[in-house]
Amino acid sequence: MTTLLDESDADRLLATAVANVQRDHPVHWRHLIDSDDDLVPQRRLHPVFAGSYDWHSCVHQTWLAVRLLRLRPWLAGAAEAREVLDRLVTPEGCATEAAFFTGEQGRRWERPYGWAWLLLLDAELRGWSGGTDTATAGPGTAGPDTSGWSAAAARWAAALRPLAELLRAHWIGWLATARWPVRTGTHGNTAFAAGLVLDAARATGDTELANACVDAAHRWYAADAGYGGFEPDAADFLSPALTEADLMRRVLDPAEFPVWFERFLPDLHTPRWAVLREPVEVDDPADALGSHLAGLALSRAWAWQGLADALPADHPYRDTATAAAKAHRETGWRYVFGHGYAAEHWLGTFAAYLHLGALTSG
Repeated sequence: MTTLLDESDADRLLATAVANVQRDHPVHWRHLIDSDDDLVPQRRLHPVFAGSYDWHSCVHQTWLAVRLLRLRPWLAGAAEAREVLDRLVTPEGCATEAAFFTGEQGRRWERPYGWAWLLLLDAELRGWSGGTDTATAGPGTAGPDTSGWSAAAARWAAALRPLAELLRAHWIGWLATARWPVRTGTHGNTAFAAGLVLDAARATGDTELANACVDAAHRWYAADAGYGGFEPDAADFLSPALTEADLMRRVLDPAEFPVWFERFLPDLHTPRWAVLREPVEVDDPADALGSHLAGLALSRAWAWQGLADALPADHPYRDTATAAAKAHRETGWRYVFGHGYAAEHWLGTFAAYLHLGALTSG
């Protein structure tokens, strides 16, 4: 994937991610509390992923740091990031995290969004740890020694494996009984999570996990036609329509997908869907829900681009998708920095996902 992410922005994203994963407050508690004895600091229950406001955000901010370090180990904050990851992603900490997910609450907590990001993080670390160090400096200039990164990734990957294996088993068990999808534009969206896990499974050669995602996608969405939802909701950071289509382009044959997409959105060019083709106005990106709408621009951008790439060159929707991707990318990037913690504890992940992709093969 060609990236528009320059070195300065990459440095800022890495610095933000490293600060976020260490920041314990404010924290959004989402645990069921049975007694006062359960009122313990988040870091005690989740020693690896207690920062960045909530568990799933900490997981994907960790993915953001790992993704940037893998692709650009010469970044200015790389040494600090490595020290922080060595301190947080430990066998002992991951064992405590896994212990939580063995309990009754852990069979549902952070499903599916947090689980999906964790499995993507696991896949990124495993892919990196199996490679070799080839980058020695930033482009065009001498720079710091970047050797030994794959060994660091191997440490983090090994520490994370018990937790990843547990959530993988939970995921497969859940999909086997999940009759219906969740079509919301927020964390519960099943298409977005299935897409992340499918990418992770394919990157690691996990056929069982990939097949579980593909089977669920067909069960949930293959028969969908004449989409009639109203978008966006005020809390959306995903488009239910585009996220579903972005998953289906992954699971359908290249010749089948355009047929499905035309059936799903047969009137895409009409005024009815201008709200989907054009970026949504964000009144207050520093507000929690306003930051969601800012993120919506970024997630729509990658969905539109993926759809454009999946459609034949002469398809009537191809130019529409390409233009919509460009408009949303330019809009979404304006909100990534400078709008307070409500935005910065998570938006950088979506910016990196858009510009760097989800995973590196090999």
